[in-house]
Amino acid sequence: MTAPGPGDDTAVDVTEKFKGAFRHHPAGVALVSAMTAEGPVGLTLSSVASVSADPAVLVFSVTRATGSAGGILSAPSMLVHFLVAGQQPIADAFARSGEPRFTPEQGWQTLPTGEPFLPSSRVAVRGTIRETHRVGPSALILLDVLDVIDGTPGAPLLYHDRRYDSLVSSAVAGSAQG
Repeated sequence: MTAPGPGDDTAVDVTEKFKGAFRHHPAGVALVSAMTAEGPVGLTLSSVASVSADPAVLVFSVTRATGSAGGILSAPSMLVHFLVAGQQPIADAFARSGEPRFTPEQGWQTLPTGEPFLPSSRVAVRGTIRETHRVGPSALILLDVLDVIDGTPGAPLLYHDRRYDSLVSSAVAGSAQG
């Protein structure tokens, strides 16, 4: 028996099933931002994960190497912001081409190191690219963590089945009921 090839209907079926599997797997919502020669760039992510605590390294993926993703890939450093409940409009703006980004209403600041910083995020992780691995049209980025910057406390923003949600711990939910 041979494995399905790229043009095989079975491969398409696996692709759709794979997308469906992750559509039903909740993911934290993050936003990566960087400063390039052309100005600030950023995108919404749901693919952020810890790789190692010592050395501190995280990983995320981008789906292409053009536009904002290309700017991120070429930036000398970047911030990965962990978004909180209520930041859906910002997540949407950075997930869709042509939407307003880095507006005063969104509350952006610039760090002394030059990166755009969103202080209303729960936390931002500052880093530099350690490695980039191409996988089909996507790129997997390993980021060496240089700093962790506290933002505003809040319930994590989640993405699940094409909708935003938030996570409230059972301790918080219990105290709200009592």
